[in-house]
Amino acid sequence: MNHLNNIAVGVLGFIFLIAGTIQGQSIVDEDTRPQKITDGYQFTEGPVWHDSGYLLFSDIPANTVYKWAPGGQAEEFLNPSGHSNGLTFAENGHLLLAQHDGAIGHLAEGGELVTVVDSYEGKRLNSPNDLVVKSDGAIYFTDPDFGVSDEDKKLGMNGIYRYSEENGLTLLVEDFDLPNGIVFSPDEERLYVNDTRHNHIRVFDVKEDGTLANGKIFAEMKSNAEGAADGMKVDSEGNLYSTGPGGLWIFSPEGEVLQQVEMPERITNLAWGGSDFSTLFLTAPNAVYQLETNQKGER
Repeated sequence: MNHLNNIAVGVLGFIFLIAGTIQGQSIVDEDTRPQKITDGYQFTEGPVWHDSGYLLFSDIPANTVYKWAPGGQAEEFLNPSGHSNGLTFAENGHLLLAQHDGAIGHLAEGGELVTVVDSYEGKRLNSPNDLVVKSDGAIYFTDPDFGVSDEDKKLGMNGIYRYSEENGLTLLVEDFDLPNGIVFSPDEERLYVNDTRHNHIRVFDVKEDGTLANGKIFAEMKSNAEGAADGMKVDSEGNLYSTGPGGLWIFSPEGEVLQQVEMPERITNLAWGGSDFSTLFLTAPNAVYQLETNQKGER
């Protein structure tokens, strides 16, 4: 019976790939395969591409951020990293880190790691997981309780937050079980957040004051394959890319599955990069892969 189920899942994935091609929406060519660029890690996460032409990514248990450039070997970039997970860049170009040690960190001039925010209403944040910066400089981040001990966990919810220098930290949503990946639509009118426990993606309208409204289920990733809802990104046309069971899932702005791309192993997060920003870099627990696409990415 398990053998038959595996065949069904494989056929379904093939159908998704063909459907995307028939509709003129082939994002990853059928003969394109992910290429491993570096390996030998404990648990990689949070990739981000720097415009100078290199990739940064976290190895959470190693408490290290690594740097990789095409044609070279990965090298240590930052240690300790606060057990960083998600990485992104602030408007001033400085690196921001979602740290499992319970904070959002900022890599200042000279390499000093500075805490941006580490508590809500006087209580330690759980384990900030992923983050995205809006064009007005506000930081939006997810705060599940991955990696935080019962002793250190002080908050009674796993929230979605917004931080700005003007208004400080605001709790936006508190009814997620395990919020994880987070990304804006290209016009910043919608915010997507997925939930690892349920393997679904929720979408919210972004109000003028930066708060959220009208949350609803955008898509569900139903499969028995290995993997889960984790990192997310969008492309310039507003298509949404999420890690999920079986590999990479690609959705239209309306929530239709355009493609599924099988990966050699479970993937945890992804980032756009490369010379024309059409390459996806995907982290897996032990390695980092690159995948060429026919789309241009958004940060």
